[in-house]
Amino acid sequence: MQRRHLIQTAGLSAIALATALTLPLASAQTSNTFKIGLILPMTGQQASTGRQIEAAARLYMAQNGDTVAGKKIELIVKDDVATPDVTKRLAQELIVNDKVNVIAGFGVTPAALAAAPLATQSKTPQVVMAAATSSITEASPYIVRSSFTLPQVSVVMGDWAPKNGVKTVVTLVADYGPGNDAEKFFSERFQLNGGKVLEKLRVPLRNPDFAPFLQKVRDAKPDALFVFVPSGAGAAVMKQFLERGMDKAGIKMIATGDVTDDDQLNDMGDGALGVVTSHHYSAAHPSALNKKFVEAFQKANPKMRPNFMAVGGYDGMRVIYEALKATKGQGGGEALLAAMKGQVFESPRGQVLIDAQTRDIVQDVYLRKVEKKDGQLYNVEFDVLKGVKDPGKAK
Repeated sequence: MQRRHLIQTAGLSAIALATALTLPLASAQTSNTFKIGLILPMTGQQASTGRQIEAAARLYMAQNGDTVAGKKIELIVKDDVATPDVTKRLAQELIVNDKVNVIAGFGVTPAALAAAPLATQSKTPQVVMAAATSSITEASPYIVRSSFTLPQVSVVMGDWAPKNGVKTVVTLVADYGPGNDAEKFFSERFQLNGGKVLEKLRVPLRNPDFAPFLQKVRDAKPDALFVFVPSGAGAAVMKQFLERGMDKAGIKMIATGDVTDDDQLNDMGDGALGVVTSHHYSAAHPSALNKKFVEAFQKANPKMRPNFMAVGGYDGMRVIYEALKATKGQGGGEALLAAMKGQVFESPRGQVLIDAQTRDIVQDVYLRKVEKKDGQLYNVEFDVLKGVKDPGKAK
């Protein structure tokens, strides 16, 4: 009897939650306020991601106004400390209690995945501004991504490296979704181009110690070390790479752009000079639009340089604003989602497209080298692959 009672109680709780998740949609549509729930890691190991995205979102609002299609835009920022259980609770509170029209942000993959079922159940668009595992958009039909995917940037390096003197590599990645993507797609493309992967190393996501892994790399003596770590961890890898004299031992570092993150690059020192990375955004991107973006961002945030997380937040706000305009402020979640699909626009990173089928971003990927300009370190672009779709979803 007791077991049956518990099952009935659990069933009623699930029904109550489902009902609560579907109710806010109607009331959110009739309100004169349009609420965006921004769930970000504002403290902890991924805090730089949250700081960059919030700053960029607020810059977009400052430049484009806080009223769109007759709706007053309200940004509600919540700190999930990059912890999925917290993300899920915050997403539920934002949808049920705050009656937000869109949830956005999501600094790491587990956070984006934790919120996905709630987005589906409540028909609330979920704009992923940071997390980069390929499969994220497949977790809910309501997810749209404004950031990038690791396969996008990794295959470009897998093409470049073997054509530029790198015949053997060891891969070193953070052991979670994006790292697994980076390892897989770089390795496959590198080997397809005639390269040899000597060893594949994965480091824990939380509190990583790179030292023992780097010693293995030194012992293997590859031509290069291919690295992916999440935004904010690049400086630690670079520091230990140089401390162990890897560069002096003739081992090059090649990486995705997370490693030479613009937010931390100047703190890495001249040891970072010459490091080649593949990525979709650099603060040094030479377009007129990006120069204006960087200038405005730094004026609003004097001690910060915008990085790839900032551009994901900035463009994510643009996707939301334009969808709201297209629906004339009247559409609910499904109408907003439809208006997000297929958007084409000029971003500070270059021309981008929200693919209508995958809801993922299609964009240019650049090869960059760390160089010194006006006394500061920058990722300077020297080649580009145009209009790269996510290879993780290629048929």
